[in-house]
Amino acid sequence: MTLRDLRPGESGTILGFEPSAAINRLMEMGMVPGSQVHVVRLAPFGDPIDLKVRDYHLSIRKSEAALIRISRQEG
Repeated sequence: MTLRDLRPGESGTILGFEPSAAINRLMEMGMVPGSQVHVVRLAPFGDPIDLKVRDYHLSIRKSEAALIRISRQEG
C-alpha cells in the first residue's frame, strides 16, 4: 500500500519508494524508510495531504504520496 491510501487519523511506517526523480526531495524532508508518518488532514479536493513526520508537519501532493510504500499501523 502507499501513503496515498491512508485517511486522516491513520498512521504508517515508511517501507520504501517507487522509482522517481522526486525521491531525493522527499528523503531530504525526512521521509526515510523506518519513519513513522501520520495523516493529519486532506485539502478539500484531496490535494495536498498534511502529514506529521518526525514531530513536524509537512504537505505533499497525492502524486508524491503514491510513491511512498508504507505499512499501515493498526490501532
